[in-house]
Amino acid sequence: MTIPFVDLKAQYNSIKEEMDTAIHAVIDNTAFVAGHYASLFEQQFADFIGVKHCIGCANGTDSLEMLLKAMGVGPGDEVIVPAISWISTSEVVSTVGATPVFVDVHPQYYTIDIDKIEEKITSKTKAIIPVHLYGQPVDMPRLMQLARKHHLKVLEDCAQAHGAQINGQMIGTFGDCASFSFYPGKNLGAYGDAGGMVTNNDEIAKIARMIGNHGQQGKHNHLMEGRNSRLDGLQAAVLSVKLKYLHQWTEGRIVNANKYSELLKNAEVTIPTVIEGGKHVFHLYVIRTQNRDAVMQYLKDAGVGVAIHYPTALPLLKCYESRGYTKEDFPVAYAVTQEIISLPMYAELSDKHIQEVTKLLHNK
Repeated sequence: MTIPFVDLKAQYNSIKEEMDTAIHAVIDNTAFVAGHYASLFEQQFADFIGVKHCIGCANGTDSLEMLLKAMGVGPGDEVIVPAISWISTSEVVSTVGATPVFVDVHPQYYTIDIDKIEEKITSKTKAIIPVHLYGQPVDMPRLMQLARKHHLKVLEDCAQAHGAQINGQMIGTFGDCASFSFYPGKNLGAYGDAGGMVTNNDEIAKIARMIGNHGQQGKHNHLMEGRNSRLDGLQAAVLSVKLKYLHQWTEGRIVNANKYSELLKNAEVTIPTVIEGGKHVFHLYVIRTQNRDAVMQYLKDAGVGVAIHYPTALPLLKCYESRGYTKEDFPVAYAVTQEIISLPMYAELSDKHIQEVTKLLHNK
């Protein structure tokens, strides 16, 4: 039995007719860059999140970088980021000329450890980027209280957490602004790269949209030097179709995660813990085991698609080697990255497949 890590073809087949119609409509109308379909999706996604503004862009990394610029983060500033995330979270800080300051992660939730943030705040600290890792929401009410105390901006990295909530409030609505990735494998994914920026702040929205459109406010009216990072019509149309099914797919992920957890409760692995008051949307279902490499190979040999998100804590990557960090500086993040395995997770995952994966983990 082969069990893929993710099965985008199964998702497409479930909405094939509607998706094909939407794609052909874009082609028929030659609405390829920005335009009607992009604007439509922006409004739909803003309504879904519950914010005033959504600005589409080329990808999630651009989204983070442009929002930092729109908030005025730049050279001489420091931005607090978690020690576990995809590198976009930290590299965009460096790209705008600021310095990423890493904070260790919570031992149960793997998101930024709020208890360890305050000790990293200095007179140069300008912002915090909490990452809702794997679909697990950060305790945003508590983080926002800390941010307000120190007069810090907050940019939520929601790349893996479309539709996640904390205490009934949608993530992406707590901070000054939030970034989303619509990479194909995300819970809400395009058929290529795409991203989005959301905010209730009119000024941040205005500046972010200008940055992504060559600094223009109206055709040929360049008020600043910007860049080219726009959501294209084809990706917008794909996302509009998929958005209608996101709640259904999210509930399917949660059901599948609960099945995994029930079947693995007596196995020699650590299963995910959901934060109190949180709605975890399980972009990834991540377990921990002390003999990770051997277990991964065993699963691969049995035909199970598995992965590691992520094998190295951000501050321990080679690109930050000059800063002299050691594993003792981030003990939780280091331990976590040595033990985690991401199991197959998507709404279409069958009971048979879940039973097979969990059976293999019990037998190892």
